[in-house]
Amino acid sequence: MFGTSGVRGRVGEEVTAGLALDIGRALATDGAETVVLGRDARESGRTLSRAVSAGITECGGDVVDVGVQPTPTVARSVVREGADAGVVVTASHNPAPDNGIKLWAADGRAFGDDANARITEVVESETFDLAAWDEFGERRALEGARARHERALRESVAIPDDPSVVVDLGNGVGRVTADALHAAGCDVETLNAQRDGRFPGRPSEPTAENCGTACAVVEATGADLGVVHDGDADRMMAIDERGRFVSGDALLALFARREAGDGDRVAVPVDTSLLVADALAEVGAEVTYTPVGDAYVAAETAEPDVVFGGEPSGAWIWPDRTRCPDGPLAACALAALVGAEGSLAAMVDGLPTYPIRRDSRRTDAKLAIVDRVAELAREEFDDVSALDGIRVGTETGWFLVRPSGTEPLVRITAEARDEADADDLFATARDLIDQAAADRSR
Repeated sequence: MFGTSGVRGRVGEEVTAGLALDIGRALATDGAETVVLGRDARESGRTLSRAVSAGITECGGDVVDVGVQPTPTVARSVVREGADAGVVVTASHNPAPDNGIKLWAADGRAFGDDANARITEVVESETFDLAAWDEFGERRALEGARARHERALRESVAIPDDPSVVVDLGNGVGRVTADALHAAGCDVETLNAQRDGRFPGRPSEPTAENCGTACAVVEATGADLGVVHDGDADRMMAIDERGRFVSGDALLALFARREAGDGDRVAVPVDTSLLVADALAEVGAEVTYTPVGDAYVAAETAEPDVVFGGEPSGAWIWPDRTRCPDGPLAACALAALVGAEGSLAAMVDGLPTYPIRRDSRRTDAKLAIVDRVAELAREEFDDVSALDGIRVGTETGWFLVRPSGTEPLVRITAEARDEADADDLFATARDLIDQAAADRSR
C-alpha cells in the first residue's frame, strides 16, 4: 500500500475517502494519541483530510489540524506539538488528478518501512480499535504554523549581501519561502504564487523541462538565482544567474561540501552521481548510501556522524534542524551560499561533469531478474550492494540495476569519469540482465 513516499495515486481509484478513513483509524489503533494533520492545495485534499481526521478521532485519537501548509511545516509542527505522529494529505509533485497520504513520526521524519507495514496490516485486516461513543478524540485547529516555520528559517540561516531571488512556487503551498527570503532582506520576485491545486502555471514536478519560464525570468531580470518548488514544497531545485537549471547532483554536491568536514558523512541514495563522493573527498568527508526515498535518507541522518542528507530529485535534509525534506530551508541555505560565494554559476561550473547512461528493460519478472543479476554480479565483482536493486562499484565508476517501483521494468544506470568507461559499465550491466533473463527461461 505504501511506496517510497507514502500512499499515492489517482483520486477515486487508488486513493479514496474510504482509504483515508481507514489509515486514520489504523494510525490511532497503532497508538498515536495526538496527530498533527495538514494538506496541500489540491481540492480533493479537503475531503481526504476530513476522512483521515474522522478515522483518528473515531479510534480515540486527537487531531491538531494545521490546514493547508507545506509538508515541512507540518513535520515541524509534529515535533513542536509533541505529537505522536503526523499526516500530510499530498501527492507532492504528482499531477493534479492524484493525491496521497504520507505519515510522519514523532521526531519529524517520514514513517519507515516497519511503521508503514504496521499501518498496512491494520488497514487490510480491518482490526481497528474503535472507541466507545463517549470516548471519541477531539479535533482542534492550530494557527500560526507557517509563521513559526518562517521564524525558524530566519533564525537558522543568515543570508549575506541580500541576493535577488526568483521564487517559482508552482501554484503550490510554499509561500513561506518567499516570505522568509523577503524578511531576510532579499529582493524577491515570485512566479506561480497563486495557490491552485490544478497547477495551471506549470506541472508540479520541478524539472528542467517544467521550469523553462522560471529560467527565462531569472536570466531576463538579472537575478542572482532562482528556486523552484513542487506542490507541497518538500522539494527545491535551483536556477543559476545565467538562467540554467542546476542538476540535482550538482546541487547535492554543493550542499554536501558546504555542510560536511573531515570525518563526516552525507547520506545519499544509491543512484547519486560520483560527483558528490568526489566533492566530499576534497574536504575529507564521504557518502553513505541508502535506498532511494527520502525516508531512507532521513533514517540514516540519525547516525551522529551524518551531517546532511539529500536526493538529486530535490529533497534536502539538515538533521540538526529537521528530519523532513524542507524546500524552504534549502532555498534559504542556497541563497546564503550564493550571498557568501557570489555566483551560483561559477560554483556549478567548478564541479566536474561525468557521463551517465540510463535505460530500462521491460519484463514481467523484474524482481527475479534483479535477484539473478545479484548472483551473477557477486561472482564477478567485489563491491556489490543490494540496498536498492544491485549497485556495483568499480575503479572507474558504478552501475545500478534496479526494479521499477511502479512499472514492469528493470532500470539500468551507469556512470564513470570518462565516456569509454561509462559505455563499458553500461554494456556490462545490460549483459548481466540478458544473462539473467536467459537463465530464467531455461
